[in-house]
Amino acid sequence: MQKLTNDTPIAMLTVGQLKEVLGTTIVTQTLSEEQKVEKRYVYGIRGIAHLFNCSMPTANRIKASGKIDGAITQIGRKIIVDADLALELAGRKIGGRR
Repeated sequence: MQKLTNDTPIAMLTVGQLKEVLGTTIVTQTLSEEQKVEKRYVYGIRGIAHLFNCSMPTANRIKASGKIDGAITQIGRKIIVDADLALELAGRKIGGRR
């Protein structure tokens, strides 16, 4: 069996070698795409207002309602909000009429 290098022409590969090369490439690309997922954060009431496209008083009501508490980290006066989680929590229906 010949050793594969970057200079080996594709036409010279057997079906098994081609499958092996493609399999390792696909796995490598999948892993690198999963690592690229980064969390988005917004800061303060202004950040919440920008995220939900609303006014500052409405953003204050959203924060005070407790609906997005799972996405909020507050240390003193500093408010840090996980944007994707906040949008997901705000979209969930809790309670309501029967």
